[in-house]
Amino acid sequence: MSDDSVIVVGAGLAGLTCATSLHEAGIPVTVLEASDGVGGRVRSDRVDGFTLDRGFQVALTAYPEMHRQLDMEALDLQAFDPGALVWRNGKGSVVSDPFRMPRTTLSTALAPIGSPFDKLRIAKLRADLRNIHPARLVGGGSDGGGDGGRDDIATADALRAAGFSDTIIERFFTPLVGGIQLDPDLRDSRRMFDVIFRMLADGDSVVPAAGMQAIPDQLAARLPESSIRFDCEVTAATATAVTTSTGDVIAGSAVVVATEGPAASRLLGLPSVASKAAGCVYFAADERPTDSKMVVLDGTGAGPVLNVAVMSNVAPSYAPPGQHLIAAALPGVCDGDLADLARHQLRDWWGPEVDAWRHVATYRIPHGQPGQTPPFAPKQSIRLTDGRFVCGDHRDTGSIQGAMYSGRRCAAAVAARLG
Repeated sequence: MSDDSVIVVGAGLAGLTCATSLHEAGIPVTVLEASDGVGGRVRSDRVDGFTLDRGFQVALTAYPEMHRQLDMEALDLQAFDPGALVWRNGKGSVVSDPFRMPRTTLSTALAPIGSPFDKLRIAKLRADLRNIHPARLVGGGSDGGGDGGRDDIATADALRAAGFSDTIIERFFTPLVGGIQLDPDLRDSRRMFDVIFRMLADGDSVVPAAGMQAIPDQLAARLPESSIRFDCEVTAATATAVTTSTGDVIAGSAVVVATEGPAASRLLGLPSVASKAAGCVYFAADERPTDSKMVVLDGTGAGPVLNVAVMSNVAPSYAPPGQHLIAAALPGVCDGDLADLARHQLRDWWGPEVDAWRHVATYRIPHGQPGQTPPFAPKQSIRLTDGRFVCGDHRDTGSIQGAMYSGRRCAAAVAARLG
């Protein structure tokens, strides 16, 4: 490595996007990654023939940065059906977007998730959000911007202010949006809710056939193989050099810290980043509990599992032939015997057959996403006053979109400085 390389600390989506953007602009780059592989929080494992994403994750095809940064066709994306299967009183009720799946209009109208007025309000909310550009929905930040005149308040407060009943908030919005945003109390800014709900209306929820790991793998493949160094933990960083845990000092033309929020705060001395935790339990079964390709939502409000997905229904490549892979997501829950908690709850849904499911793996993710409570300020500065650079979803939005976008705009800032 030469001293004119830009040093990127972290090989998650933000760091890889920053690195590939710099490399393709002709700027040498070296990525230092503390773990043994790329992806950060977006990684997958192979266990007994199953593909296990580290936590229940999906990508949203409406994210514009995915189309900018990735070869979407090469990812072989496998789509969930739009909407959700809300499980309550021993049966599932289909709740979908009638504009995208007209055949679900009747089932959605009859689903016991709220009043007819609640469902009309969903249609109005969908129309309202689709009339506002996503950049204005998220608003805020050091660069200004608006959010379409919508107050920055907690998601739960925004839903109540829009007239939604406690019933539909508990049975539909909490397990759906609370699951996506790891926010079971719906305390996050309504700005993030607005953007996510808009993205769900505009595109599909998908996973690559090879697992979510395929996303960072594709980014990393655009870099020279020698440019990524694994098992290389950085303990200190200046504007032009880093120190590793082994005491090595590595100099470069610029330093970008692209770690997850808490690590970036420690390394750079920035204000702490709040963490939203999550647990995920994977089970294998000979018989699947449902053939639906929708996410199954907890319509009881009991928890702690908010949503379940039969991953092999969506992506058959996630399980060996004749087997089924079931992911149970527990947003906000990391402690305790998660497999036992999930099995106990799902036994109430699907009966004693759940006892025959085999536990494949449990993931505990203390930092699944950065906190995004009001006042929410995305698009934070990526160049610090001392000359160091920082990127990650904690500088924009807690999402694949936010991580990649942050990495790209950080690369542009580094290139402009090196100009």
